[in-house]
Amino acid sequence: MSLLEQVQDDVRSALKAGERARVHALRLIASELQKAAKENGADEVEVLQRERKRRLEAAEAFREGGRAELAEGEEREAEIIATYLPKQLSEEELGAIVGDVVAESGASSPKEMGKVMALVMPKVKGRADGKRVSAAVKERLTA
Repeated sequence: MSLLEQVQDDVRSALKAGERARVHALRLIASELQKAAKENGADEVEVLQRERKRRLEAAEAFREGGRAELAEGEEREAEIIATYLPKQLSEEELGAIVGDVVAESGASSPKEMGKVMALVMPKVKGRADGKRVSAAVKERLTA
């Protein structure tokens, strides 16, 4: 079963259960997955990560604007999206991957961060946010 089919099944289940907020979030996810499949066949995980990031950024903007109730709604949607993403790497697992890549590439200064990031990101695909990876690489290269 594809991720899109899973989301569509979950929409039907949420409709039957009367979970309006969940239905709304799941329909948005399904729509984005369908659009990506039609346009360029983008990776489903990338679509989910992008949509989750959008929700979190919107929540932050709403909080800054004093709209806590809207921020909470965006955060709930981000949590629903996160349930469809692969299990996230722990800090130790991420640190081990970054350490291996730094050792393989021979990088030794923060100037080589881009090179290391380019090698790490495919290895953690969908299992770690870019901000977390960037922080781990930066920490490793400045230590």
